[in-house]
Amino acid sequence: MQHTPVKPIDKSASKLKTLFAELYGSHPTLYRAPGRVNLIGEHTDYNDGFVMPAALDLYTYVAVGPRADRRLRIYSANLDESCDLDLDSIRPGKSGHWSDYVRGVAGVVESSGHKLRGADLAIISEVPLGAGLSSSAALEVSTAWALLTNSGIEVDRNAIPQMCQQAEHLYPETKCGIMDQFISCHGRAGHALMLDCRSLDFQLFPMPNGVRLMVCNTMVRHEHASSGYNTRRRECEEGLQALKPVLPGIRALRDVTPADLEQHRGRLSPVIYKRVRHVVTENERVKTAAAALQSADLAQLGRLMAGSHQSLRDHYEVSTRELDLMVELANDQTGVYGARMTGGGFGGCTVNLVDSTEAEAVQQKLAQNYEARTGLRPTILICEASDGAGALA
Repeated sequence: MQHTPVKPIDKSASKLKTLFAELYGSHPTLYRAPGRVNLIGEHTDYNDGFVMPAALDLYTYVAVGPRADRRLRIYSANLDESCDLDLDSIRPGKSGHWSDYVRGVAGVVESSGHKLRGADLAIISEVPLGAGLSSSAALEVSTAWALLTNSGIEVDRNAIPQMCQQAEHLYPETKCGIMDQFISCHGRAGHALMLDCRSLDFQLFPMPNGVRLMVCNTMVRHEHASSGYNTRRRECEEGLQALKPVLPGIRALRDVTPADLEQHRGRLSPVIYKRVRHVVTENERVKTAAAALQSADLAQLGRLMAGSHQSLRDHYEVSTRELDLMVELANDQTGVYGARMTGGGFGGCTVNLVDSTEAEAVQQKLAQNYEARTGLRPTILICEASDGAGALA
């Protein structure tokens, strides 16, 4: 947790500070962590591949104050709901309650050999829930910063994403990759981040001038999203095991080239072939997108985003009718350089790269056209690439 950025207090944080004083009768320390949007590189992270997310200027805030005992008292302002946890009786396993994310972070920190101090916590989030913008990682990372600092525990900034990923595996039991937690820690304003999910090496690429990120929430989230995500992970593992006998050096699908896949596609069922093909080609798209960002080639970036969406729709089969429609409507608008679904799929959001001078007009037209076609009123946010987690002044 070295070099914690200290950020100015803002409206959400000010509201949370007042709320904390009302709840607990004391003055807290505040931390925040951002949600993220993934420009390209979907479902590659848990295959040791490459991703290119950006942190968003939408944050989850945690206010924390110390306790003399070993209890965590937690209040969610978004849900107007409280819960109470005993640090001495936290065990892995899924309850289905939102507190699993907080409980998981506390449990993993403790199992890593750090003894946490009890704490009063209050939480407020600007990150839309269940929209594919990684509200869970923002909650995990902001909670980790709050609990660790409250207990006087120093850990390396790179350790926090790994702790939070493990917490999500063991408690909510979602087998996520490392991307969401990593970008929530390491985001930088005005930049996208290309991450190698195996080595955790990363590069920051400035977003081109005059471009805004537009996130369009379809307002649809299918009930099978979590189970569908875990099914895709199992299918990738099945593909990897089928290819290992003929490609003995591979450790993950990240090591399979397009040529390897075509040479040995007969070893895979039609469905597993499609899943592997998406991962293999998506990794290539991320690397090409890095070069396009470096040269501010927005036309090429748009083509790569289109290719990513088509592959997620046709090969990975995680898109939906509503996501496809939102992408189609965006591509019809002047000023849109690229559009694709983002996140795990089965509903949620699309991401668009939009000319900043056209952004508000695109926002209005997209909302009108989508509602006219579906009867659903979407939430469409014009965002900036933002900084990662840290303390607030």
